[in-house]
Amino acid sequence: MLMLRQNRTIVDLGAIRHNYRILAEAVPEGVRVVPVVKADAYGHGMVEVAKAVLAEGAAFFAVALVEEGILLRENGIAAEILVLGAAMEKALEAAVANDLIQTVFDPQTVFLLEEVARTLGKTAAVHIKLDTGMGRIGLRTHEEAHALREALAVCPHVKATGIYTHFADADNPPGMGGMNRYSKKQLSRFLELKSCFDPGLIAHAANSAMSLLAPEACFQMVREGISLYGYPPVQTRLSFRHALRWESEVVHVKEVAPGDSIGYGCTFTAPATMRIATVAVGYGDGYHRFASNRAQMLVHGRRAPVVGWVCMDQTMIDVSETPDVQVGDPVVLLGTQGDETIDAEELAAWAGTISYEVLLAITRRVPREFVGAAEDCSL
Repeated sequence: MLMLRQNRTIVDLGAIRHNYRILAEAVPEGVRVVPVVKADAYGHGMVEVAKAVLAEGAAFFAVALVEEGILLRENGIAAEILVLGAAMEKALEAAVANDLIQTVFDPQTVFLLEEVARTLGKTAAVHIKLDTGMGRIGLRTHEEAHALREALAVCPHVKATGIYTHFADADNPPGMGGMNRYSKKQLSRFLELKSCFDPGLIAHAANSAMSLLAPEACFQMVREGISLYGYPPVQTRLSFRHALRWESEVVHVKEVAPGDSIGYGCTFTAPATMRIATVAVGYGDGYHRFASNRAQMLVHGRRAPVVGWVCMDQTMIDVSETPDVQVGDPVVLLGTQGDETIDAEELAAWAGTISYEVLLAITRRVPREFVGAAEDCSL
């Protein structure tokens, strides 16, 4: 779609490569870093991100859907790909045909996979999911573990290559760092249920938070999602770089009198004479409406408060303190301008959500550009 307005995101692949490298150096020796590129790489571009970290040595990826894995295959990604979502009967044939590693935790799925793989003349690789406290998917008891092990034993076309779990509260460490009580309970349960299976299986449990907090939870692989994109969920001394910048432009500037209202619902009334700029961005682009009357944007290197409700396609900001703002001036929603920076965590706080959603919310009608693909990321 042709886009003529200046509203775009710029993804710095050099920053993502840098983040991958510092993560790979931070985890214990021999532990592989698995980039999680689901949901279009958290809004950063799945194919482009995958190719960037391949250049840094990544050899194993994680996605949420079979469709995402197929897209990587169609774009020449030959690395191992794990589908984190539960294996679904209607997607088994496509998954096996594209050599995607499926997540299993019940015998029935294994039997269905055996039939599909045998028909295709292939071996279906799977990772076993253990629910140790997330309450989402995975087997929970020794009885379920034994039933799954027995099913795998009689299905020669299904090969378990890994076993994993997911921490529910990893980003809430105790005051001195490390694992909180719930995470320790999950780790203990993982080790207990894991003992029901072949000890040679590749084990992975740590997400972005846990990989930075607890080396004992890293096992053979760690799954890195939000950290890869520059937003570690726990405090760290590692020099992560934000990878995504979002910018738009001023399309109108006006002066309003005391008592004038701005936007739908008249939620903002000018207390004095003000200069108001209209910016070409709204919730139709993924800029959160709940950030209305709380968020700020950057123009001329200064913070400008959002006033009134964020509209579908436009948002108004107070530029009274920056009187030389004109139509066409660039406005930064996420990123740095001058000495000021607004990141996804700050915007998330204004919108009452989390940085993940801020990054993922940016819609398809906002063009995405890539820089830094060939950048030297030497540390």
